[in-house]
Amino acid sequence: YTEDVRAETDMNVVVTGSGKFIEVQGTAEGAPFDRDELNLLLDLALAGNARLTAIQQAALAVAK
Repeated sequence: YTEDVRAETDMNVVVTGSGKFIEVQGTAEGAPFDRDELNLLLDLALAGNARLTAIQQAALAVAK
């Protein structure tokens, strides 16, 4: 909550396991954001989702 409430841009990104976009939703919470910030946020989202996918795959492999 602390990070979310202080965010200058609220960005929700949903991607497939192969990194294809399903949903991109971004809202400026204060000042508008530019294309460079959007690109950075999308890059961060892809990296974060890739890490989550790897963690989930590892957990499923252990569960077998």
